[in-house]
Amino acid sequence: METYKLFQPGGILVEKAHNSLLCQEATEEISLEVPANILEGSQRAHVTVMGDIMGNALQNLDSLLAMPYGCGEQNMVRFAPNIYIQQYLEKSGQLRPDIRAKAQGFLQSGSGHPRAPPDTKGAPDLGFPHPSNTPLAHRLTAFVLKSFGQARAYVAIEERHITDALRWLHKQQQKRGCFRSVGKLFNNALQDPMVSSALQCLEASATDDLYTQALLAYVFGLAGRREQQQARLQSLAQHSTRAEGQLSWGRKGKTLPSSQPSWAAAMPAEVEMTAYVLLAYLSQPQVSSDDLGTASQIVRWLSRQQNPYGGFASTQDTVVALQALAKYATLTYSGNGDYAVTVTSPAGTAQDFVLHNSNRLVLQRAALQELPGTYGLRARGQGCALVQVTARMLPTVHPAAQVRTEESPHH
Repeated sequence: METYKLFQPGGILVEKAHNSLLCQEATEEISLEVPANILEGSQRAHVTVMGDIMGNALQNLDSLLAMPYGCGEQNMVRFAPNIYIQQYLEKSGQLRPDIRAKAQGFLQSGSGHPRAPPDTKGAPDLGFPHPSNTPLAHRLTAFVLKSFGQARAYVAIEERHITDALRWLHKQQQKRGCFRSVGKLFNNALQDPMVSSALQCLEASATDDLYTQALLAYVFGLAGRREQQQARLQSLAQHSTRAEGQLSWGRKGKTLPSSQPSWAAAMPAEVEMTAYVLLAYLSQPQVSSDDLGTASQIVRWLSRQQNPYGGFASTQDTVVALQALAKYATLTYSGNGDYAVTVTSPAGTAQDFVLHNSNRLVLQRAALQELPGTYGLRARGQGCALVQVTARMLPTVHPAAQVRTEESPHH
């Protein structure tokens, strides 16, 4: 006898986050909808409130300060955020001994990773597998050089890795100062002919590509080329996107889906581009109040793109965006003032989250039981809060799978 059983296996967990950076007196509504194609009862939602824009990253150290492993880019993506987070906490006076010990352990592991096999084409031994003598090797070597240089303030870095990388990059530089693929990461502490020659190459480059303009604005800021930087920033300002107090940049024809404006995240290129513009504004010798006002609008947009764990969509945009957010947090840090956020459910139940200096790094969390529904956020006091609403659900697999089973007539 044959029987047919209909079943709908659960799909991969879907996790979405809505982030709001609320400052001073502010209100907002967040609509939580439950799609039709999810397993019944699988939907869950919660809200987290933090008194620090780096709070989510800090509370997910096991994810963002992950133990380095794998290829070169993966290693450095897990290595670099350690540095930015430590720099911010140290400068703001919030670096606790337990966080310092954990971060330094990860940094030491990353800088002391087992050496890669010798590179027959002469690329420097950076401590992990990487492509040799290619444009990617140039960018990765520059990235490692910057990261190792900054990490020396926290852990011991073998000096030969720094000098070998510098020597190798110098050999790859062309006569006019350019590289076959110009490195994205420069350090203005390296005031030598190689850097000066590369800057001359950049100054001579003419491009209207917004991504390149954002990179140039940041590089010229680091190098102290104020006039060149201002020209790029003025050009970028004409191509920015402003909406709801947020400021961002994107490639032509790339916009957020209009159907889910509050839950849809931007593409990695848009996040990285916008983060570089933020770094450019914050790399000026004197950051004016107007510049900080512009930066706050960029931060508001960037924070909305974060995933539930404080990262972003991919590797490179996570590194650049966290660096930019940490720099902004350092410049705007204030240990004074109390702040409160009230979350109101669709039925009118209110829950208060009180924030002050002693708990600004503490992630306060509460479940949201009423789904679907619209929740209200109300903030008041002196300061800012990062509020994140996270929804998780299991979608069904459509069409439903139909499986035939054969039953023995003896049963």
